[in-house]
Amino acid sequence: MQGNRTADADLLRLEDFLHSSPSLLINIAKPMEYKWSVPLTILLAFTLALLVNCDEYSSWNLAAAGSSLKDCPQCKVHRTAPNKPGSPGASLTSQQCNCGQGVPKRSTYIRGGGTCCHGAVRDYLKTDQFENIFSNRNSLEVETHANKGFLDYQSFITASALYQPYGFGTTYRNWTFFGTKEVAAFLAHVASKISCGNKLATVDQLAWGSCYNKKMNSNSNYCDEHYKKAYPCTPGVAYFGRGALPIYWNYNYGEAGKDLKVDLLNHPEYIEQNATLAFQVAIWRWMTPIKKHQPSAHDVFLGTWTPTKNDSLAKRVSGFGTTMNVLYGDLVCGHGDNESMNNIISHYLYYLDLMGVGREEAGPQEVLSCAKQVAFNPSFSSSP
Repeated sequence: MQGNRTADADLLRLEDFLHSSPSLLINIAKPMEYKWSVPLTILLAFTLALLVNCDEYSSWNLAAAGSSLKDCPQCKVHRTAPNKPGSPGASLTSQQCNCGQGVPKRSTYIRGGGTCCHGAVRDYLKTDQFENIFSNRNSLEVETHANKGFLDYQSFITASALYQPYGFGTTYRNWTFFGTKEVAAFLAHVASKISCGNKLATVDQLAWGSCYNKKMNSNSNYCDEHYKKAYPCTPGVAYFGRGALPIYWNYNYGEAGKDLKVDLLNHPEYIEQNATLAFQVAIWRWMTPIKKHQPSAHDVFLGTWTPTKNDSLAKRVSGFGTTMNVLYGDLVCGHGDNESMNNIISHYLYYLDLMGVGREEAGPQEVLSCAKQVAFNPSFSSSP
């Protein structure tokens, strides 16, 4: 698996190089004899075709692993005006998008049409934007922390490619692009969960972002014996929080490993050693419901989830606020105005500004907050 991720990164870099050097095929073939230049040109053309479709190849890997995610239907688009901030540069109309036509139900929360996908995260999130979001991640002040420079742009782009076909960062709802806002929301959770904290971030807390790639707790190995048949704990292994959006417990390591085709149950340390895997596990957590018959953070953020009567009584509504409920439950939500919740919200608003969307597009406070929400999963059970 590690070799595949390294190869993916190399392929993306080669693709960018070939796109920037359209004469490469001709220049290579010129000095060679005809009998060799023709086969070589065909081979390079085939390689380029494979590179262009590397995202689809990544999605095949995930589907082959038995993931419950379903492909998002592709939008029919045409290129129009120059790119606007926060947009992949495509314009959609009701005649140009197949929204609602044969939309596969990824879960029971998909209702009706209006959802389709197009493009890739790298179309609108560039290296300089990522570096601005995590502008202090390579600072000397994080020299002693394991995560210095660990979570880089290319690793995030490679990890995103695995989930783009399922709508991560590529979704249109009713012909409005939500991809940029979703990536800002996801990275806000990442940054707020693995930041260095107030004791270290002495300049601008929101610019520090990633500092740790694991969260150790020496008092627990996070082994839930209720899952010992399906996901038996490996002797001497602790399933504490690891990754860009830390996961805990043996069952989460087992489920994530099964979907990603990596033996995380026996080797959870792989997440600490490979930045692409650290992001893949984080996006897996974002895209996958905590429990059956519940929405994922992706579902509630996009609004593809329809709240039930009980959800309405519990004040759970679609939007950013409920992503905190999905991911953290009553560890963050249902406590009124509190520091943990406000820290995550502040990161989200800040990243919307940095990515050119603007915090004014975040919505009203009742959508941003989970202060009054009842938790999906009370914390007396094993924490997700």
